[in-house]
Amino acid sequence: MITLKEKIGYGLGDMASSMFWKLFGSYLMIFYTDVFGLPAAVVGTMFLITRVWDSAFDPIVGVIADRTQTRWGKFRPYLLYLAVPFALIGIFTFTTPELNDTGKLVYAYITYSLMMMVYSAINVPYASLLGVMSPDPKERNTLSTYRMTFAYIGSFIALLLFMPMVNLFGGAEDEQRGWMLSVVVIAVMCAALFYLCFALTRERVKPIREVQNSLKDDLKDLLHNRPWWILLGAGVAAILFVTELRFITSSTLLWKRITPRFPSLAFLLC
Repeated sequence: MITLKEKIGYGLGDMASSMFWKLFGSYLMIFYTDVFGLPAAVVGTMFLITRVWDSAFDPIVGVIADRTQTRWGKFRPYLLYLAVPFALIGIFTFTTPELNDTGKLVYAYITYSLMMMVYSAINVPYASLLGVMSPDPKERNTLSTYRMTFAYIGSFIALLLFMPMVNLFGGAEDEQRGWMLSVVVIAVMCAALFYLCFALTRERVKPIREVQNSLKDDLKDLLHNRPWWILLGAGVAAILFVTELRFITSSTLLWKRITPRFPSLAFLLC
């Protein structure tokens, strides 16, 4: 029987993920174009390239996590060891070093790509944790409910606090500092939530395998798996759609920031 404390603990993991994910979806385009100074087309291309790579990286993380054997289980150690890298790389992603245009682009590619990789490296095991916390389907459904509930709470908190913190820490005088310090606050919260998720959850289901295939064999089987290629294609198509949607959403928010200064441009939002 899974206790209420453990259900809440499991939900805290997706709360942490959703807080950063909401920042990426709602504010990262604005940060790159309005604060960091990158062209919107370049940023959109970067989003597409990194997300396509990320769709192939996820199953690799799953294969590696499935072979992990520690005294804490298969999946919980990733919450323990990657919480701080997750927070630090998130901060670097929203940091604005003094570089030329080429240096900024390289920096953005490196930090955003690393952020997506560490996001996968902590979230794929976190999602897999559900399957080993209980063998009871009803309890798993309950855990999924807690997970989604806390994910919405995390998204709400991020949207509620972020821009007020940007104005508080930086304002119009030092906008770059405001963005970075606001992300520091969110990052510390996320790391703490992942640590709580690790501490409050347990792995109970121990899968029995008579034969352990090698990592090479599993990857070979994956590459010859036609349904996986179909799912990968569908995933890439979804990424294209989400990237376009993110661009439209962020562009709308960007225009809303510009039009108070230039009211004559307001008709473009209609």
